[in-house]
Amino acid sequence: MKYHAALAHFPKITYNRYQKLAAYFSDLKNVWEAEISDLIPSGLEENIAQEFLVWREANPIEKIFDKLEKEKIGTISINESGYPRLLKEINDPPHTLFIRGKLPADGLPTLGVVGTRKFTTYGKRACEDIVGPLAKQGFVIISGLALGIDGIAHQITLDNGGTTIAVLGTGINKSSVYPSFHQPLAEKIINSGGAIISEYPPGFAPTQYSFPARNRIIAGLSLGTLVIEAPATSGALITARCALDYNREVFAIPHPIHSLTGIGPNNL
Repeated sequence: MKYHAALAHFPKITYNRYQKLAAYFSDLKNVWEAEISDLIPSGLEENIAQEFLVWREANPIEKIFDKLEKEKIGTISINESGYPRLLKEINDPPHTLFIRGKLPADGLPTLGVVGTRKFTTYGKRACEDIVGPLAKQGFVIISGLALGIDGIAHQITLDNGGTTIAVLGTGINKSSVYPSFHQPLAEKIINSGGAIISEYPPGFAPTQYSFPARNRIIAGLSLGTLVIEAPATSGALITARCALDYNREVFAIPHPIHSLTGIGPNNL
């Protein structure tokens, strides 16, 4: 049984806390039998340890595993082989990934493609002209399943027989996929050999922080990030900044100088 998957359901289990527990306990199974006197020496703050014990009592591990199995959700932890190599290199990787579908082989080239929800005809065409041929050549296209450029990038990849990964800021169980408009697209991605992934457990609802956080995963999984179209305050620019922080390539589509949705890539 993958006890890291159950541990990832605890809302306060940050990357640092997960690593402390993994280092202290020889087997994460022991965390489910530990008392406060075991948890505090592992490095957990006393209040967090107390919260965990209360949460553990209310969330039987069998129920967690039953839900994962029912939704056909797989998981992989940062300490397991098969965790994406590029993602492991960033300074704040998710300790656990929830996966529906199949992660591509590590050796395949990956490109993050991001952009605004309020796209223009120019942005859509640019995405089609660049992403389509790359997908045909074997690039794995990674995006966030959002409305607009994200969805276009996923669909163009599928139309060209390519593989794509959608990184969500919600749970990946069917009823949690956001936006709900793209639930059919999510299933197409899975059925075409790709995957939808998240660091959040099933049932996790979208929050103000979860979408900016997922952008770092898009950048972390990718050799480079392509910004198709983005206004000055677009979340796509968060992904670009993450890519730069991770010493990855950043590409941008040029736009007319007066284009409001082109300010982001023009500035890049």
